[in-house]
Amino acid sequence: MDLGTRLGHLSYSTLVHPGDTWDEMNASLETYVPEVKRRVSPDAPFGVSLRLSGASADRLAGDGPERDRLKKYLAEGDLYVYTVNAFPHGPFKGRSVMENVYEPDWSTEERVAYTMRVADVLADIAADGVEPTIQTVPLAYRPKVTGEAYVELFTRNVLRVVAHLVALERRTGRRVKLAIEPEPFCYLETIEETVRYFTTRLYSRAAAETLSDLADLPLAEAFGALRRHVGIVFDIGHQAVEFDDIPASLDLLADAGVPVFKLQQAAALWVPEVTDEVVRELERFTRTIYLSQTSELREGTVTRHLNLSDAIAAWRRDPGGAREWRTHFHVPVFLDDLGPFRTTRFALEQALDRHRVQPQSSHLEIETYTWDVLPEHLKSGDITDYVVRELEFVRDRLTA
Repeated sequence: MDLGTRLGHLSYSTLVHPGDTWDEMNASLETYVPEVKRRVSPDAPFGVSLRLSGASADRLAGDGPERDRLKKYLAEGDLYVYTVNAFPHGPFKGRSVMENVYEPDWSTEERVAYTMRVADVLADIAADGVEPTIQTVPLAYRPKVTGEAYVELFTRNVLRVVAHLVALERRTGRRVKLAIEPEPFCYLETIEETVRYFTTRLYSRAAAETLSDLADLPLAEAFGALRRHVGIVFDIGHQAVEFDDIPASLDLLADAGVPVFKLQQAAALWVPEVTDEVVRELERFTRTIYLSQTSELREGTVTRHLNLSDAIAAWRRDPGGAREWRTHFHVPVFLDDLGPFRTTRFALEQALDRHRVQPQSSHLEIETYTWDVLPEHLKSGDITDYVVRELEFVRDRLTA
């Protein structure tokens, strides 16, 4: 939905629903989205954040009649697509995902071709008047990045996709934008690292020269095309887990001229003080199919664990001492207190308050995809109730 007054478009990520194939995603689109719209935006168009897996992108890119059917369905339902989640290429629901969620990464031809297909689909189905965004992985899972050659390879591949986006805009008049999402334990984690990569790699003279050749652009125009077509997803939950200062991080991006193409509302687990009792309660969050990257602050030093279970094991080897944990496990954004521990909703509120005064992005999205693995005591009502409550919380915070 368009919040107006420069606040941008707001919706929720359909990554929360079944959608590993196009048939699954289409069924979810027809089952859940109309009811959510009826409850939060009955009299105005409702924006859709569409999850497109590799299989779905293949299907839609090669099936013009199906795209036409989809566009008709959206128009008749007063729905419009403004962003696509093209982060998980393969299966995401009902099986262990873990670090495979980053595959294929940006060093591969498969990621390049997948992203180009998504761009082509978006240019056809997205609403008029919006510049649709593609959410993608943070380049690579950090342990895989073994040297300079790996970084050069995925950087060139991003530039190849930017060249495709430039050509797509020439051909269709539709500007599609690529949004890279920093995430714990990936090549791009903190906002400081992200700004460094953009300023020294993607926005460098060398990158502009490469894009100039790839897209047949004058060099001076290539610099502008890079900033128009590639930016970031600022996932508030991820950056809170990293112990990034949210307002300062947004300032850092603005000062460096790195655009936030999508401001993603998410909240993570927060343990202000680790104790034996808290650790026992946290055990229920370890039985998940997703990574649960955990950052520990102890005596001014941040230590990162790939999973919550790793942090718990380290605690049991060396218990005691004042320490704070933040865990990449998405919880409903309207929750603050989870009993023995809390959530990083405070970071979300900081970002929303900043956005209300000085808009940070034209695309807003709530991403709490963990409904299927949330402990039962955190579920109130069905999935539609939960999505609606999240949308109402963010909307009300912004428009109060």
